[in-house]
Amino acid sequence: MAELSLLADSAGSIPAASVIARKGKTDPALFIGSGKANELKRVMEEQGAELAIFNHPLSPTQQRNLERHIGFHVMDRTGLILDIFSQRAQSHIGKTQVELAQVRYRMSRLVRAWSHLERQRGGIGVRGGPGETQMELDRRMLATKAKRLENELEKLQRQQRTQRRARNRKDVFSVSLVGYTNAGKSTLFNALTKAGTYAADQLFATLDTTSRRVHLDGVGSIVVSDTVGFIRDLPHQLVEAFRATLDETIHADLILHVIDACSPVAREQKAEVEAVLEEIGADDIPRIEVMNKIDLMPQTFTRGAVLERDGQGFPSQVFLSAQSGLGLDLLRSALAECSQMTDRIRVEHNRAKKQLAPDEFLEPLPERPETSEFNPISNPSYFSNDA
Repeated sequence: MAELSLLADSAGSIPAASVIARKGKTDPALFIGSGKANELKRVMEEQGAELAIFNHPLSPTQQRNLERHIGFHVMDRTGLILDIFSQRAQSHIGKTQVELAQVRYRMSRLVRAWSHLERQRGGIGVRGGPGETQMELDRRMLATKAKRLENELEKLQRQQRTQRRARNRKDVFSVSLVGYTNAGKSTLFNALTKAGTYAADQLFATLDTTSRRVHLDGVGSIVVSDTVGFIRDLPHQLVEAFRATLDETIHADLILHVIDACSPVAREQKAEVEAVLEEIGADDIPRIEVMNKIDLMPQTFTRGAVLERDGQGFPSQVFLSAQSGLGLDLLRSALAECSQMTDRIRVEHNRAKKQLAPDEFLEPLPERPETSEFNPISNPSYFSNDA
C-alpha cells in the first residue's frame, strides 16, 4: 500500500485515505463485496476524494460496477502505471510503446462499455438490416490503431538493431543498468557518464533508454545504457510493448542490477527484477549486483564501499553510493575487469573460428587415378582396421 501511495503521487494525485479489505475470494461483481464498497463510498465522501485506485487488476465488469455503486471514478493498478508512463515518455519510441500498451489495455475494457447505445442500422435507407454496435466499431478502430503502432514500433526496432550491429562490429563492451524503480539507476548512470539525465526520488522518473560512452583506464571506451525501472506486478501490456526498450538489456555484455540496499523489501524487489529478466530472456547474461544508497544507513554498512567476488574470483557485488560517489572507483575497476575478460573471450572465439576455417582443416582431395584400381568398394585395403 505504501508503494501504491508512491505510484499515485508520481501520477500527480494526492492520496487521501487507505481502505484495506481482507477476502479469501474476490467478489466477481465488485471485487471487494458490497459491504466494503459501501465503506469505500463513505470514506471517499468524508475525504472529498474523486478517484478510487485499486492495488489489483480489475476486470472491465468489476470496474464498471464499482463506479456505478460508489458514484466515483475507479482505476486499477495497471491503469495507474499506464497513466504514469504516458506522462513520462519523452522519445518517439517511448511514446509509441506507451500508446500501444494503452490501446491494448483499452481493448480489454470494451466489454459492454457501450451497452447503453442501441444497435446501429446499416444498409441504404432506414430499412437497412442490423449493423454493428458502437462497441464493435470501437474495437475495430482500436485494432487498426494497434496494428499501425506495432508496425511503427517494428520499424524503430530495426533502426535500433542497425545501431547495435554497428557497435558489435566495433566490439564495444556494452553495459545495461536494470533494477527496481527508484533504486537509483539514473543517479548511478549520471555518476558514471556525467550525462545529466533526469533523476528524481520518485517512481518511474525516467522511461526512455539512454546510452553514453564511458572511458575506463586501461580499457578504453564502453557503452552504458540506462533502462526503464521494474516494479511488482508490472502490467503484461507494458512488458510486451517495451520490448524495444528492453532489447538493450537482452543484447548487453554485462548487466548491472542496481538494488536499493536500505529498502526493507530489497529482497522482494530483487526477486521481481529477476523474474522480469527471465521473462524477456536476459537471465543468462553475466551481471553484477550494485548495492546502492549505503550512505543512508552507515550503521548497517559499517565496512563502507566494498567489492565482493564469487567463488571463481569474478566481481559479483559492489556496495556504493551513487549520490555521494562513494565506491564508484570500485565499480569502475569491476567494469574494466569484466570488459577485459569479455575481450579475451572474443579473441578466443575469433581464434577458434579461424582454426575451424574450411581451408585449414580440410586437405585437398587427391586426384583420381586413371586406372580402374581406384575403387574403394572393391579394394579390400580401404577396409583395414586402421581406417
